[in-house]
Formats: sequence, C-alpha cells, structure tokens
Amino acid sequence: MENEKRCQSCGMPMSDRDIVYGKNANGTANPDYCSYCYNHGKFTSDMTMDQMIEHCAPHLASQEGMSRDEARQLMKAFFPTLKRWTDHH
Repeated sequence: MENEKRCQSCGMPMSDRDIVYGKNANGTANPDYCSYCYNHGKFTSDMTMDQMIEHCAPHLASQEGMSRDEARQLMKAFFPTLKRWTDHH
C-alpha cells in the first residue's frame, strides 16, 4: 500500500496520469483526492472516518477476496495515515 499513490480520503489507488482525480473549485485536478471523494473544491460527502470505512469495506472486500471484517480492520489501521483524516482539527 505504501508505494502506490492513493486517494487521501478513501485510500483508492490512483496513478500519476489518473482521470479519477478530484477537481478543485477552479477546475484543476487535485492529486490528493479521487473524484468520488472530492469535486468542485470540496468533499462530495460529509462523513466521519468510521463512516468512510463502512462505505468502503464492501468494495475492498470484493476486490481483494476478503471478508468485510478483514477489510474494515485493514482500513482502521490505514485510514488514520491519510491526509483527510490527519488534517482534522
């Protein structure tokens, strides 16, 4: 997980040429966040880190062939390192 560029909100992998980048208010790409999480200069949904984990667990579980509980545990360890969740004041 460490070497891949990932959305700093949901942890989704993104490449350097990725079209899934979110957009800033001025229309430029925001390389920190994917378009599912961030668009028009703001987050697309107002949710807590735990809510984001619950939202993402089924996707990760199905992609990686693991249980939702396993996916949840992985994300609970990883999400606190993401920019969106460390920038909270």
